[in-house]
Amino acid sequence: MAGKTNPQVGENGIIDHPEFLEFFIEQLKDIYWAEKHLATALPKMQKAATSQSLALAFEKHKIETDMHILTLEEVFDLLGEKVAAKKCDAMAGLLEEAGTVINETDRGSMVRDAGLIAAAQKVEHYEIATYGTLRVFAAHLGQTEVAKLLSQTLANEKDTDLALTAIAESFVNEQAASE
Repeated sequence: MAGKTNPQVGENGIIDHPEFLEFFIEQLKDIYWAEKHLATALPKMQKAATSQSLALAFEKHKIETDMHILTLEEVFDLLGEKVAAKKCDAMAGLLEEAGTVINETDRGSMVRDAGLIAAAQKVEHYEIATYGTLRVFAAHLGQTEVAKLLSQTLANEKDTDLALTAIAESFVNEQAASE
């Protein structure tokens, strides 16, 4: 196959597979863009939320997202790469959808909160899939410290998803259905 290279193990024990490493770095740039843009969207979602518990969940997630950005910057540093972002079309679409929820639901309604939770969980599921994949890529590249950092972020994303589910199931969905 043209362009295909065989992986080599370098003197540091790290697999040297330029094409796979390049792909990995491109994916890191993608999720970096996604996290940066999510960090700007979460305050808007927080402001749009009806219930205090959802607003607080968005506030907490904003703080965590800022930490994810710092973690990704550390990952770039560990890899000896310049921190860079590449537009993430998936996140752009998901955040656009969250904006549509805000624009098309009534302020102060639980329907809006249900829609915001659905939009936020779509984002979380995207992030879970991405961080899970990147963690495995890092492990296969022999980047154990990077894999560890990505695993921590993955666990945090899963916790956020569970927290949003708990809010939805504790009262939001029931109240939205009765509005």
